[in-house]
Amino acid sequence: MAGTAGIRVLLAGGGTGGHVFPAIAVAERIRDAEPDADILFIGTKGKIEATAVPAAGFNFRSIWISGFSRKSMKENLLFPVKLIVSIFQSIGICMKFKPQVIVATGGYVSGPAVIGARVMGAKVVLIEPNSYPGITTRLLERKADEIHLMFKDALEFLRVKDNVFVTGDPVRKSLAEADRAEARKSLGIGSEDKVLFVVGGSLGAKAINSAVAGALAEFEKEGITLLWQTGKTTYDEFKKHASDRVRIFPFIDNMNGVYAASDLVLARAGATTIAELAYLNKPSVLVPFPLAAENHQFRNAKSMVEAGAALLVEEKNLKDELVQSVATLLNNSEKRGEMIRNLEKLGGKDAARVIAGRVVNACKYGSFS
Repeated sequence: MAGTAGIRVLLAGGGTGGHVFPAIAVAERIRDAEPDADILFIGTKGKIEATAVPAAGFNFRSIWISGFSRKSMKENLLFPVKLIVSIFQSIGICMKFKPQVIVATGGYVSGPAVIGARVMGAKVVLIEPNSYPGITTRLLERKADEIHLMFKDALEFLRVKDNVFVTGDPVRKSLAEADRAEARKSLGIGSEDKVLFVVGGSLGAKAINSAVAGALAEFEKEGITLLWQTGKTTYDEFKKHASDRVRIFPFIDNMNGVYAASDLVLARAGATTIAELAYLNKPSVLVPFPLAAENHQFRNAKSMVEAGAALLVEEKNLKDELVQSVATLLNNSEKRGEMIRNLEKLGGKDAARVIAGRVVNACKYGSFS
């Protein structure tokens, strides 16, 4: 499996887009810098990585591991067995592939993959996109040669302080800034319209969708135009609310154009969303998913608020605070401008290229810098 000409980089992370897409972003930049690079992803079957990674043009191998189930304790009884089997699967993959560096973006896949790569002498790079590091990052931090963070806040939760960098969360090349005027023209939106982009992820967020549906009359009074991605699973329930001012989509392929056309984004506070908002300098109202592991979405949103880059509305208060929060920002261009300036200060716009460059150096010269 290992190539003869190029460097060999293994990437691991899966289960959610927040783990998969940063890894793909780094892999894309490695491929740009080193076209002959041998790049392999480790993930699990049946999760987003199994389709997203091959679609991005990279080789993919699966291992058995899975995360803890909140619904069935019976399934969790198999976890120790899955972990041991997955470690041996990872070692087998790495014995054939012989990675020089492994880039792990968190999630349950990363543990076995890092252990397998370390057995073969690979250097370890961890990417942590959340303001409160996930359990995988905290367990693996002492095995890492470098750790790259999105938020400086995450430093206080790490025992290791050396070789830790606040680099930002890598964003895929496909997320490029689009022209606002062209994007609005293609969507049939006026240049002076106040536009809110509502997005709860590819599957949607029922609580956000329901709150938006209940607030449509008030949004109409405020003269607000909505670009609303309901998610595929709830589209049929909410599509009846479509109108000239309310554009409803089950899923949006051209995220670049919709981001460009919007003045404000209403969204969850997952790592991928936060990275995209920071990359594109988009002001937002963030509604953290209250059941996210270790409440990391709330911590992400809080970090954005403390940076002056977003507003935070808890889901339990969404019905009462939604319209006021959105209208306050859409009616105040100075406040949005201040948020944009604060987003620019966050940095991290070049995280994918920076991390990829350090990985290439480690493969070719044995040193990251």
